[in-house]
Amino acid sequence: MKIEMKGINKSFGPNQVLKDAGFVLEDGEVHALMGENGAGKSTLMKILTGVYKKDSGTITIDGREVHFKSPQEAEKAGIVFIYQELNVLFDLTVEENLFMGKEITKHFGICDKKAMRRKAQEVMERMGVQIPVDAVMSDLSVGQQQMVEICKALMVDAKVLIMDEPTAALTERETETLFKVMKSLREKGVSIVYISHRMEEIFELCDRITILRDGTYIGTEEISKIDMDGVVRMMIGREIGERFPKRDAKIGDVVLKVEGLTKEKLFHDVSFEVRAGEVLGVAGLMGAGRTEIMRALFGCIARDRGSIYIDGEKVKIKNPEQAIKAGIGFITEDRKTEGLLLEKSIADNIEIVNLKAVSRKGVLSKRKEKDLVHKEIEEFRIKCFGPWHECDNLSGGNQQKVVLAKWIATNPKILILDEPTRGVDIGAKKEIYHVINQMASLGVAVIMVSSELPEVLGMSDRIMVVREGEVRGILDGKEADQEKIMTLATGGTL
Repeated sequence: MKIEMKGINKSFGPNQVLKDAGFVLEDGEVHALMGENGAGKSTLMKILTGVYKKDSGTITIDGREVHFKSPQEAEKAGIVFIYQELNVLFDLTVEENLFMGKEITKHFGICDKKAMRRKAQEVMERMGVQIPVDAVMSDLSVGQQQMVEICKALMVDAKVLIMDEPTAALTERETETLFKVMKSLREKGVSIVYISHRMEEIFELCDRITILRDGTYIGTEEISKIDMDGVVRMMIGREIGERFPKRDAKIGDVVLKVEGLTKEKLFHDVSFEVRAGEVLGVAGLMGAGRTEIMRALFGCIARDRGSIYIDGEKVKIKNPEQAIKAGIGFITEDRKTEGLLLEKSIADNIEIVNLKAVSRKGVLSKRKEKDLVHKEIEEFRIKCFGPWHECDNLSGGNQQKVVLAKWIATNPKILILDEPTRGVDIGAKKEIYHVINQMASLGVAVIMVSSELPEVLGMSDRIMVVREGEVRGILDGKEADQEKIMTLATGGTL
């Protein structure tokens, strides 16, 4: 199936998000679609699949002009979009999510439970996913939920798959499995549009790459004829310099000390410490317990035992409110459901954890609120129409910047970042790395959980490796490498 999009224009109110954009997908290729957050990648694909109506331009499939009015119409034509933001029903099981609207029926419309379970298990096995099909979605991690979404797309006999940041929440092992499936699909003639900010994946997997910048088509190149620097120049119109900025923070005294932190069935006897000005990276496979340990530190999960010390004093943290008062900021991995109030404005989200800073004698000060929010928007370069721009209408990278801004405005002693660059472009990643370094230079103790090993190695002073809820080792950042981390993460010893 060959798809050609020409002269696509789209505006939301006065804001033009696509300006004469274009894209050509050849039959049986994996085609990367790249650009900074807000460049229009997802919008262009949503126009293709009937989510949005274009203002002007043409879309042709195998030379025939088409106008899909809904994603269902696009799916019937063989085009399936796997969205970056999960489209699951959390109260239902994995199997029920896989077959939603696509149930296998017997006579009189009765669901054929056996056939559905057999097909679900077959697709899950093909993807190398070890998740019970009767598991409830809300009990799964974000990465596991993403794998279910990918499996759901494979239930359909798709001719074109559009994947928007499919590996953002996956471990290396899950990513390798996904790549094997994608290569197998390509061999069968399936075309894949691959939207990702992970350069390594693009160069490993894709045949060609198309770049958008500020909603405009910049160019298309064969992967074999371009390098990473060339892609970055096309994306942002300038050189970006070193991928991981150098940091010269002075490591101070111990700020956070954790002893014997335990929550049965999740993590056991976790002990570590973080110093002022230090970045402690946390690595491990999906389901290792990294996120659960951080949530316990912030009071989201009640621990069974263990002690937490801040600046040498034992503290009681049973809920997030106590954690915030103790000086802990927590940027969660799931910005959509836990990090932001999506229907609220940037100002509302920033002020919600900074009420003291924007109040005078218990009364909200509009001047203080305006000053704080404008300062954060400028410092984080949040692309928006102003403080009252609703977060639901921001790109993924700008949403993440709002989450960072609101917590950093609290001036925390300890900052926990769980997958801080998930789903953001290389330019925004660099800005987030600068923020992390800046916080460390101010003496903040930083804990950074990440599934991207190059990121962990490039940003950390020390690296704590977690496996099955236990700390398997803590490596010096200068001596660590991917092999050592994976050896500990998979149960080996150094």
